[in-house]
Amino acid sequence: MYIVAIAWLYVVLMMSLTEQSWIAGIGTFVFYGVAPLSLFLWIVGTPARRRRRKAQEAAQDKADTAPTLSSDAGDGAA
Repeated sequence: MYIVAIAWLYVVLMMSLTEQSWIAGIGTFVFYGVAPLSLFLWIVGTPARRRRRKAQEAAQDKADTAPTLSSDAGDGAA
């Protein structure tokens, strides 16, 4: 998936270099390349982010329910 994103940015960069002014070139690169590509990668990456968040929550729940040893137990002071 990332190779397609890199290729798309390359094509858009080449398009922006052929523009008549540098402002048009920057606009072309941002509005044809960076903005749509970032939106696409954010939408496509949503399931992976959701799985990662659920795994972190499960690990946190497991850590919260695990029995912990008290540092006061067994020191002999009463």
